[in-house]
Amino acid sequence: MFRATGNYGLLQGNYLFSEIAKRIEAYVAKNPDADIIRMGIGDVTRPLVPAVVSAMHKAVDEMGAKETFRGYGPEQGYAFLREAIAAGDYHARGVEVAADEIFVSDGAKCDVGSIQELFGENTVVAVTDPVYPVYVDTNVMAGRAGKYDAKKGGYEKIVYLPCTQENGFVPELPATPVDVIYLCYPNNPTGTTLTKAQLKVFVDYANKNGALLLYDSAYEVFISDPDVPHSIFEVEGAKTCAIEFRSFSKTAGFTGTRCAYAVVPKTLEYKDDTGSTVSLNAMWNRRHCTRFNGVPYITQMGALATYSAEGRAQVLESANYYMENARIIKAGLEQAGYAVFGGENAPYIWLKVPGGDSWAFFDELLKTKQIVGTPGAGFGNAGEGYFRMTAFASRENTKRAVERILTSTR
Repeated sequence: MFRATGNYGLLQGNYLFSEIAKRIEAYVAKNPDADIIRMGIGDVTRPLVPAVVSAMHKAVDEMGAKETFRGYGPEQGYAFLREAIAAGDYHARGVEVAADEIFVSDGAKCDVGSIQELFGENTVVAVTDPVYPVYVDTNVMAGRAGKYDAKKGGYEKIVYLPCTQENGFVPELPATPVDVIYLCYPNNPTGTTLTKAQLKVFVDYANKNGALLLYDSAYEVFISDPDVPHSIFEVEGAKTCAIEFRSFSKTAGFTGTRCAYAVVPKTLEYKDDTGSTVSLNAMWNRRHCTRFNGVPYITQMGALATYSAEGRAQVLESANYYMENARIIKAGLEQAGYAVFGGENAPYIWLKVPGGDSWAFFDELLKTKQIVGTPGAGFGNAGEGYFRMTAFASRENTKRAVERILTSTR
C-alpha cells in the first residue's frame, strides 16, 4: 500500500504568503471597495525593460521560422548566456568563474530548494533567523529538520543563527558543528548586508570545518555601498566552500518570465556517504540533466539582453527606481517614529513593531491603512516583533502608502 511522507505534516501552518493572501481575501470580502496598497510579497511592478522585450520578440520570430527554430537546448543553459554571465557578473568584478560552473534555471527558489538533493543523509544545516521560508521548509519536507520545537522556536535539527537589532543583524558562527550554512545577502527579509570582512569569517569557518555555504545573492543589483560584495566569490577562499544562487527576477523584472542561475565551482569536492570524494559540480550537472530540460530559448535571449550596454543601463534604472521607493518608505517610517533597518542596499525595509506582535500589526495596518506588508514572525522566531515592507510598488502607491502611515488612524 502506498504511504505518503509524513514530513509535510511537520510544516508549521500555511506557507507564509498563502496565509497573507487568505487574510487579504477575507478583508476584501467584507470591504469590497477597499483600496489596498500591496507592499508585502516581493513581486516587481515595472515591466520588462525595452532591450529584453526586443530580444525576446526577435527570439520568438526565430522560433517561428524553420531555418532558426530550436528544440531542446542544453540543460545547463545556452553557452551564449553562460559566457555572458561569467563575463558580466564575475570577470568584470575580478572574479574567475568559468561558464561550465554556471547552471541556468527557471528560478533561484527552485535551486535553493533542490540543492539539498546533493546533501548526505545526516547533513546538519544552519540558517540565519529570520530566514526566507524556503530554506527551512524544503529541509522539513526532506525529513532533515526533525520536529518543531515550540520552546526553541524552530525545528529541533536545524541550527538557527539569530539576527536582531541587538547584534546589528550580523549572525554569529554556529556554536555547534554544522555541515551547511544558508546565507542571503543583501538579506531577505531584513534588507541588511554583510561586508567582505564579515563574510570572510564564514568562508574561513567553512573551509576549516569542511562545511558548505549556500549563498543567495538574488538582490545584488541593489547594492551601492562599495564595501559590500556582490558575490561570495569576491571573498578569498569562497570557491572551495560556496555555491552561489542568483536570479533575474528582481534584477530584470523576470518574476513572471523565470530565469536564474547557480554557480557551482569545480573546486568543490567533498566526501559522500560512502567515503568517496565527489565533485558537487559534476553532481549538480547530473541532477540538472536528469531532472530539468532547460530554460526556454526565448527567455534566455531576454536574459542575455541584460548584459548589453543598453540592457544594463535599463536594468540599473529600474533598480534605482525601486531604491528610491525604499528611501521614501524608510524616511516616512522614521518620521512616523518607527525604528527602521535595511532599505539602503536592498529593496526591503525592516521595521520594529510597537507591541511586538507582528501578525497583530499586519491586521491593524490592513484594517486602518489598507496597506499590506509581511509579518516578521513568518520568517522565523527572531522575526517576531518586526515587519517587512517592500519597495516594489509603483512610485505613486509608495508615496500614498507613506502618506497613509503619516496620517492619524482612520
